[in-house]
Amino acid sequence: MTSFCLLILGIRTILGTELVLKNYFTFGIFSLTVGVLAASLLFYRLKIAFRIFMAALTLGFAEFFRSFLMDTNGFGDLIGVLSLFIITTFGFGIAVIVQFIIIAIRKTKNK
Repeated sequence: MTSFCLLILGIRTILGTELVLKNYFTFGIFSLTVGVLAASLLFYRLKIAFRIFMAALTLGFAEFFRSFLMDTNGFGDLIGVLSLFIITTFGFGIAVIVQFIIIAIRKTKNK
């Protein structure tokens, strides 16, 4: 829900773009994806991965808003949305890799 509201805030309020039904649908899909990923990490008790993923999501939204506010060349809207998607995806990948490395280290220590 938070990511959905932040997307609407960024696109509609900061950029001043009029949103259509497709926009809300896309924002909803992205928000559901983020929510399912976060809930899956918590369900499987991958707490370190969850924290890294949430940090990446926060960083992604910070870059999203920074790109909108500091737009000097006219591509701030595109760069902001792409950076949000890329940072979030990269953060999820890194989070899962780090978590499984930690799991592997713990298993080798217990043997």
